[in-house]
Amino acid sequence: MSNLYTYYMKPFRAILAGIIVWIFIFITFSIMSSIPIIKDSEIQQNLIIYILLFPYVLFGIRFYYKKEQQTNGFIIGLIMAFTSIILDALITVPLVIIPHGGSYASFFSSPFLGVTFILFLGIVFFYWKLKVLPNNKHAN
Repeated sequence: MSNLYTYYMKPFRAILAGIIVWIFIFITFSIMSSIPIIKDSEIQQNLIIYILLFPYVLFGIRFYYKKEQQTNGFIIGLIMAFTSIILDALITVPLVIIPHGGSYASFFSSPFLGVTFILFLGIVFFYWKLKVLPNNKHAN
């Protein structure tokens, strides 16, 4: 039973953490699109997302590591980030980007998305490196 838990639950918790972060970001973009000062400024919106990405990803990664204490942060970061990208492909682009004149190509080729992806991975990796690894060394 333990092996089944390890095999299925670790990725499931990482996917769930990625969904949580994606929801936070989606809600934030939705709110920003109704604020007159920034609704037409992609740069301002993305700068706000870069700042808010830290608490959003930290919330998601803390959720993940509440039960899983040894999984490599880079792998968890990839799972969480790709979960968000898949949700963007399934929900954000067809329901938000395309109706406003954008496309899959314009969304996924945006340098802002690349920076967000790298920040996402970096936050998860450094959280794991600074918070999780030292605790595991003391437990052994």
